[in-house]
Amino acid sequence: MKYPVILFFITVLLNACSSNKEEKKQEENKPTAPKYQLATVEKGGVASAVKLPAQLAAYQEVSIFPKVNAYVKTVSVDIGSRTAQGDVLMTLEAPELDQAVAQAREKYAKAGADFSIDKERFNRLFDASRTAGAVSPLELSTVRAKIEADSAVWNAEKVNWQMQQTMLGYLKVTAPFSGVITERNVHPGALVSAAVRDKPMLELKQIDRLRLQADIPEGLAANLKNKDTVSFYVSAVPGKRLTGFIARKSMNVSPQFRNERMEVDVPNPDGRLSAGMYADITLYSKGNPDALYAPKSAVVTSTERKYVMAVRNHKTVKVDVRTGASSADKVEIYGALQAGDQVIANANDEIAEGIEIL
Repeated sequence: MKYPVILFFITVLLNACSSNKEEKKQEENKPTAPKYQLATVEKGGVASAVKLPAQLAAYQEVSIFPKVNAYVKTVSVDIGSRTAQGDVLMTLEAPELDQAVAQAREKYAKAGADFSIDKERFNRLFDASRTAGAVSPLELSTVRAKIEADSAVWNAEKVNWQMQQTMLGYLKVTAPFSGVITERNVHPGALVSAAVRDKPMLELKQIDRLRLQADIPEGLAANLKNKDTVSFYVSAVPGKRLTGFIARKSMNVSPQFRNERMEVDVPNPDGRLSAGMYADITLYSKGNPDALYAPKSAVVTSTERKYVMAVRNHKTVKVDVRTGASSADKVEIYGALQAGDQVIANANDEIAEGIEIL
């Protein structure tokens, strides 16, 4: 009897061990939920430094065209000449304008004389009209109307004379502001016309103060303000870091390039910098304090969308976002998210929605 009992217990023990091994094997083969590193979405701007191309431009510039048809008499400046405001740049000559001024002056004098005669006549008729029947009322009214007409003609001739004098003044071309002549296209004896605008006679630029102009992407431009610091480098001063402050923003985004024009005033008293030079600028932005940010690696960019893998109810969900300012490891994100939400820190487009995250 002993042996059958022993065999029975051995059989039970072997079956139990086999069952345990099978359960362990099933547990080993059972798929486990993937583990991902999570990051918390936080509120606050991302300070960033962005490098962009820019260009130096004259603070003021003007192309000088003739106002009247005339011949060039003298040119007092040339390319590179420095001028002060009000300096005579060139003189023109037009004999017909001199004659027009003289003629207008004579017409003005004649109109004044006619007015004086009619006024004297009216005064005498008026004195005579005090004697009953000496002067008819119609004659007195006629002379009064003649005085008013002569007065209007006199004023018109005066205005015409002043206009001709003004036109004569255009024969002397003066500098509207202090600067440097950067272009000259005429010489003495040349005929210039007010109707032809293909080339200016002279071009004047103010260079003791320049404008540094840059087109800023709209996402970054929204966070920049006047007086923000800008650093820039130019090839004319190699290795030297120049700084300035944002002086003005255009407040207009280009519909074609989605950029906003920004300008920095650059003092240039020694004339070392020139208008037209290219520059590389570095913008420092404090970011949008009301924005949300997450690790850069949490944002997935595909051909169709830009999103983060948020974790909601322990499952992954794709949430479309728009990015803003960024630093080396963080980026501002805008979308259906709140501060405190969990996202996969190292997301990629192979992670599907609905994956359970423990």
